[in-house]
Amino acid sequence: MTGPLADNPNLPAWSEPFSPEARSRLARLPALDAIDRDWAWGGATGAGVRVAIVDSGVEGDHPYVHGRLAESLAVEMRGEEARVVPSDAGDLFGHGTACAGIIVGMAPEVELVSVRVLGPDLRGKGTAFATALEYVIDQPIQVANLSLSSKSDALFPVFHDLADAAYFRRVLLVSAANNVAGPSYPSLFSSVVSVAAHSEPDPWCFFYNPDPPVEFGAWGLDVPVAWRNGGHSIGTGNSFAAPHIAGLAALILSKHPGLAPFEVKAILAAVANNERA
Repeated sequence: MTGPLADNPNLPAWSEPFSPEARSRLARLPALDAIDRDWAWGGATGAGVRVAIVDSGVEGDHPYVHGRLAESLAVEMRGEEARVVPSDAGDLFGHGTACAGIIVGMAPEVELVSVRVLGPDLRGKGTAFATALEYVIDQPIQVANLSLSSKSDALFPVFHDLADAAYFRRVLLVSAANNVAGPSYPSLFSSVVSVAAHSEPDPWCFFYNPDPPVEFGAWGLDVPVAWRNGGHSIGTGNSFAAPHIAGLAALILSKHPGLAPFEVKAILAAVANNERA
């Protein structure tokens, strides 16, 4: 890696455009000034919006989740066959609960749907991830938080088709970029809201990057997060940046129901913390 983050190898990949030294290059177009945050989500609580968390599960009774978990599912693998089944196993690692706590902290009246695809080692099969995504797209869900990705080239066309299907079904996919430089799916597809981390300790501070593939930067370094067994921790990674954007998207859709993914993405770009051009 070269550039402003080269001296700090602990930062996740794709985060360089959002470093303090690079933000002057994120100047936004003046035409977007017509939209402000009050119009975008002022007074919204996330009510009426269902957010899927495809992850390691969600601990529904965690204090940070505030009872907002409406449904808990898991992808069950039988050989190479995957199917979505009800689950009461909670969170096997803590990662999904961390994402849930961030989202609920920003949009306190969302309904959460957990689809567990990761095990106690935070690993899972790409086919399980794809099956979960297909399930989410078929449901009445407006936002899906994907703080995981697949590096499988064999599954590239599968995830590409699923990203297109989500787009046309008006399901906004918010995906963390991989913490290691290199392609990952579906985070780098153009219809997906791709997110990397910045270091500003403010959940409402986020940036739009006009030089994709990663388009948005949100707080993802040293973030206080919920963890399993009612606990809490400090998390660093693009995984914890994505749910900040998912929470904002839930607020926007709560106030403006029925928006298409590209409209939500344009609103996020309009109200980002970028300097004016």
